[in-house]
Amino acid sequence: MSIEFRIVGQPGHDNAVFARVNTGQGIHRLLFDCGEGCVGELAVSETQAIDHLLFSHLHMDHVGGFDSLFRLTFNRERPMYVWGPPETRRIMAHRFQGFMWNLVEGQPGAWIVSDIEPDHVASSVYLAREAFSVAHDVAEVSDREQRANTQQRTPPNIIATADYTITALAMDHLTPSLAYILRERPRLNVATEKLAALGVRPGPWLRALKEQTPDETPTVKVDGSGYDLAALRAELLVETPGDSLAYLTDFRLDEIAMARLVPALAACQTVICESQYRQADLDLAKRNHHMTATQAAELAKRAQVGQLILFHLSDRYHDDHWQGTLAEAQAIFPATRLHMDVASG
Repeated sequence: MSIEFRIVGQPGHDNAVFARVNTGQGIHRLLFDCGEGCVGELAVSETQAIDHLLFSHLHMDHVGGFDSLFRLTFNRERPMYVWGPPETRRIMAHRFQGFMWNLVEGQPGAWIVSDIEPDHVASSVYLAREAFSVAHDVAEVSDREQRANTQQRTPPNIIATADYTITALAMDHLTPSLAYILRERPRLNVATEKLAALGVRPGPWLRALKEQTPDETPTVKVDGSGYDLAALRAELLVETPGDSLAYLTDFRLDEIAMARLVPALAACQTVICESQYRQADLDLAKRNHHMTATQAAELAKRAQVGQLILFHLSDRYHDDHWQGTLAEAQAIFPATRLHMDVASG
């Protein structure tokens, strides 16, 4: 399994992050925010296959590209899941109603929109065949998969699948702005050297070794001999952490925020973080409830993350200033890059 990501949108303009969780048997596609022009940088097939749209907050530069996404996905067979802070359902309902709907009979599209409140997640379902005009409670929806994916969860763990989890932490931007952390489930790998030492051959039995089921038998047949399944697991399986990715944008990063984020980000492999202000403009950043690149670097250092990528660069600066911003951050956390220096995933 692996997490591939791509920062879309140009420096000094709106941005978003497109991520793919590749399990080897399938791909989960996620879009964090949806700035103007961002969807146009993705292949249409990728956009149409997005599973979850996750808004940090609903300011214009984070939702300006929604109409382009909606046009490509409003009526597909699979439901689309939208997540955001309180008021997301209200604002999305207005976006849905920004068009004339008169040819909707029998249309399959379903959008499940969730407000991530401090102590619960509240979800509503909007249907294309009703011109997206009714906000249904999840209990009203007959499709079992839709109900299963919109069960109320307690933040910060808003999405939990067999392959990955997503955590959302509400930060302060004079409105809640959500910091998202995507983590793959730990991987179970077979220690090949120990397998060879046992003198047995790989085969379909390895699947039973990795996949525990409630009704499994206590032994497994290997090369005609019976082996204790629990003992084999203890001997042969090695758990390794999966990939991880954090998306942090538009919030004030004071010591209170640091105290919340450092443990949540611990050992995260990649942190993609806004960089709207240089350290010389710290007072301006505070007034606007943003952070500086230096503060982002300090967060990355304390959380011991793998790499920090600065994005959502402000057009108040240009190339030479952006390089200065990078230098300030690298002085604190050397594994820092600007988003235009990161190859597309």
